Amino acid sequence: MKPPRRRGPRLEPAQQAELINVQRRLLLRSGLTLGAVSLLTGCNLQDGDQVDKVLWAMSRWNDKVQAWLFSGQRLAPVYAKNQVTNPFPFNAFYPEYNVPDLDLADYRLKVSGLVRDKQDWTLDALRQLPQRTDITRLICIEGWSAIGEWGGIPLRTFLEHIGADTTAKFVGFKCADRYYSSLDMPTALHPQTLLALDFGEVALPPDYGYPLRVRVPTKLGFKNPKHIVELFVSNENPGGYWEDQGYNWFSGV
Repeated sequence: MKPPRRRGPRLEPAQQAELINVQRRLLLRSGLTLGAVSLLTGCNLQDGDQVDKVLWAMSRWNDKVQAWLFSGQRLAPVYAKNQVTNPFPFNAFYPEYNVPDLDLADYRLKVSGLVRDKQDWTLDALRQLPQRTDITRLICIEGWSAIGEWGGIPLRTFLEHIGADTTAKFVGFKCADRYYSSLDMPTALHPQTLLALDFGEVALPPDYGYPLRVRVPTKLGFKNPKHIVELFVSNENPGGYWEDQGYNWFSGV
């Protein structure tokens, strides 16, 4: 006769919601994070400090392992034009009607941090640099994905042009919509990482990040900030909008 199955304590609705949030933050398409969920089984989900300690410890561990596994030369899959998702979905931390309204004539990309040349960049000047186009898949942490055609400057080319210290650890981005994010330097130097100016052979539409966004096909979607207004190089981790709320910072796919 089998012993009766032991059941855990019944969770209140608020605790269930917290567990769902925990799992969403941990299961970033990486089997490594499953261990963190098991560690949480002994935690009282009302004890935010204890849960957060586990989350942040596992998040830092995942970042280190993913960074160790990352290859700067292994390319993300590319697709044919007839595979592009149409319409490509809008996604942001706000509704579509709140997309920032930028005056493109006055737009300037600011550059700061560990770089030699800190001059601002106009869109015309950005378009004078060598360009690359890739058709790649954007994978969202919410569970959907979409294929799009992106054109722009390889971020490596831009960093080299402004005399960035490529031995530094991080490249950070500030956005017109209050979003912010950052990349490890090896990902910033990956050949498919773009400062995207175009989508589908036309200038970026507002919904997709005009006039400039970061396109990183080796990362989850929230590591692809839109409406970039400043780029900086640093040895201090700049974090990110979602990363600072518990998502794994590295988030490679």
